[in-house]
Amino acid sequence: MMNGESRNGPAKPRLATVWLDGCSGCHMSFLDLDDKLVDICLRADLVYSPLVDTKTFPDFVDVTLVEGAVSSQEDLEKIKHIRDHTKFLVALGDCAVTANVPSMRNPFGANAILRRAYIENVTLNPRVPDRVVPPLLNRSSPVHTVVKVDVFVPGCPPSAETIGYVVNELLDGRMPDLSGRTRFGA
Repeated sequence: MMNGESRNGPAKPRLATVWLDGCSGCHMSFLDLDDKLVDICLRADLVYSPLVDTKTFPDFVDVTLVEGAVSSQEDLEKIKHIRDHTKFLVALGDCAVTANVPSMRNPFGANAILRRAYIENVTLNPRVPDRVVPPLLNRSSPVHTVVKVDVFVPGCPPSAETIGYVVNELLDGRMPDLSGRTRFGA
């Protein structure tokens, strides 16, 4: 097994999913695995995800699926921490692979986007928030420009079948061959 032994025999591999700046479509596609999710959970422990209640990323994870671009200071700190604690990091979907839709703001810069959203388009109490909304980076970036990515899974979102294939290949100790399985935007 990937994660060593425990008192009860071989430990199950540890799986995590993370949502940065994206629409959650990749997580919805992950959920579309339906009953195959049960099979994955029999093989691996889901230890961190927006789908579970855990608030702190664990010290060690075998496979982490990352959805979304790196667009805020919070995203940047989170992805660096995750990379330091993950064996195989998967950029899941076009936003993680290319920054896709979140990068549409890049020609304008963070300040212009915040001004447009919170001052120009608001009638009551126009102001840029200083709490709750994390500070934006000037540019939205794909995950691999910030940390090392082991597997790139394009698609908007990738199909459930493709996600299941990638997870199962990694759990079996193989690097997935995605040629012919997925493409950008589909």
